[in-house]
Amino acid sequence: MSDRPNTPLLDRITAPADMKGLSDVELRKLADEVRAETISAVSETGGHLGAGLGVVELTVALHAVFDTPRDKLIWDVSHQCYPHKILTGRRDRIRTLRQQGGLSGFTKRSESPYDPFGAAHSSTSISAALGFAMAREMGGQPESGIGDAIAVIGDGSMSAGMAFEAMNNAGHLGKRLIVILNDNEMSIAEPTGALSTYLTRLYAGAPFQELKAAAKGAVSLLPHPFQEGARRAKEMLKGMTVGGTLFEELGFSYVGPVDGHDMDTLLSVLRTVKARAAGPVLIHAITRKGKGYAPAEAAIDKGHATAKFDVLTGKQTKSVSNAPSYTSVFAKSLVAEAGQDDKICAVTAAMPDGTGLNLFAERFPNRCFDVGIAEQHAVTFSAGLAAGGMKPFCAIYSTFLQRGYDQIVHDVAIQRLPVRFAIDRAGLVGADGATHAGSFDTAFLSNLPGFVVMAAADEAELVHMVATAAAYDEGPSAFRYPRGSGVGVELPERGVPIEIGKGRILREGTRVALLSFGTRLEPSLKAAEALQTRGISTTVADARFAKPLDEALIRDLAEEHEVLITVEEGAIGGFGSHVAQFLAEDGRFDTGLKFRSMVLPDTFIDQASPEAMYHIAGLSAEDIEAKVLQVLGITDLAAKRA
Repeated sequence: MSDRPNTPLLDRITAPADMKGLSDVELRKLADEVRAETISAVSETGGHLGAGLGVVELTVALHAVFDTPRDKLIWDVSHQCYPHKILTGRRDRIRTLRQQGGLSGFTKRSESPYDPFGAAHSSTSISAALGFAMAREMGGQPESGIGDAIAVIGDGSMSAGMAFEAMNNAGHLGKRLIVILNDNEMSIAEPTGALSTYLTRLYAGAPFQELKAAAKGAVSLLPHPFQEGARRAKEMLKGMTVGGTLFEELGFSYVGPVDGHDMDTLLSVLRTVKARAAGPVLIHAITRKGKGYAPAEAAIDKGHATAKFDVLTGKQTKSVSNAPSYTSVFAKSLVAEAGQDDKICAVTAAMPDGTGLNLFAERFPNRCFDVGIAEQHAVTFSAGLAAGGMKPFCAIYSTFLQRGYDQIVHDVAIQRLPVRFAIDRAGLVGADGATHAGSFDTAFLSNLPGFVVMAAADEAELVHMVATAAAYDEGPSAFRYPRGSGVGVELPERGVPIEIGKGRILREGTRVALLSFGTRLEPSLKAAEALQTRGISTTVADARFAKPLDEALIRDLAEEHEVLITVEEGAIGGFGSHVAQFLAEDGRFDTGLKFRSMVLPDTFIDQASPEAMYHIAGLSAEDIEAKVLQVLGITDLAAKRA
């Protein structure tokens, strides 16, 4: 790792109040030091680099002009908040980012009063800021009061319907609210859609220099006799070269576009808005993701998410696995199926690389759709494709699929449309923590009539489940798989459809049965080996399906074993709950069967390494062994693990 940067100005800042005495020249220098400190810190921890580098000047200017934490500064998604954390009293812990017991990679209310609203998903900031603004109007937080409410939202996040719902409401209410559109032409992937085209048009026609007078709010600062003429000139300039009509029609005063890396412009705009804004204002700032660090600027994703890296070269230190990632296995399997069936198409919500659909798009560009950050639309768009005779695979991370749940119920399940949901990042995800953990999809999908819900125990099973979903046309289906590399099993050349609702037995025993759903199969097999050394004969089965259940398999396991334990990487209410319901209805508990269900605990687990998270969750091989011993009344290891 390189030496820490020299930061004499930053060393004097322990809170935003310390910035109030700095000159504008010093604030420019402070921004340079914050950028260097951000690069240095992320080189040691890994994390979201590019987004933070793109808002360094904006972050410094906001904290210099406004009075946080009384003024509520809300970052949309908030993966760009590292500079904000450095300036708000957390610099001494910035090199614990995304580590167990360290700083979150996102804003978090419990972490600091400077984080008034937590986020890690997109498009929530304007709604939250409007809530703060109305709480201010109604006398909320009387002990300290609420000042301004400021939302900083990216152009990618602005494409989501929720952002426009909030703007529509804010324009109607007419209260003072400041929205900063951080327009960097980049979310995680290249932005898509009409809004992106509109924003591009807003600033394509004229250089910043022609707009600076208007952008700096110079009109309101002129002597009164000259203001009207200047205002008309400004409006004419905006109408010809800038625009903003869309936002103004929603009830916002539009300012911009402004250069988001020009500290003088930013400070002037923000000071003017702070002094004069009466209702909702939108400031359109143009920034560059990865700004100021050449390796990030040159990267395809602009340094969106990095491993640890060398500051001088930008070379990342990544662990190499001999096994392919589940994401790549899914993508290649889907490409293989689509090569045989021209009805197969794919939909993603602004995550083509993360879901592997970039590979599909290269092979079948006319059958791949990136709809932007719009999960609700992605689901219903997929439903329309299915109703129209296509075979859509809707590939969305588990945690993001939650955002489209009403559409899954109303538009897909009720109509029994054969949409195939490919659910990436299912289960615990490590450094991104609770907001990105795929904990709930098994529960919320298995509750829906007519849904087929599968989970891949390894990468070979994932290949077969892609083929199963491609072949299944009777209704909606879903298959879940984790983040990261597979377990190293041999992959079939092409998937073979699995009989719907049929599990498999991998190890036969006589006393205990472990019934795994998904990724905990390998730890279950390890636990069975350990139990064997104690003379406890253990069967291990892979359920494959949470819905429909393999009732014959479950009945046999219940009849032939003293203990039956289900194991899954999902929340209460999922696979184990459905097994328990079946056993109760089938009268199996009347026979003395000892049944337990191992699930994710009823809490949100903060960031840690995947191994540590499994121990926290109680789902490691040792935990499974201890659970068996506890049920059997063998207390040594069970007590140790308790």
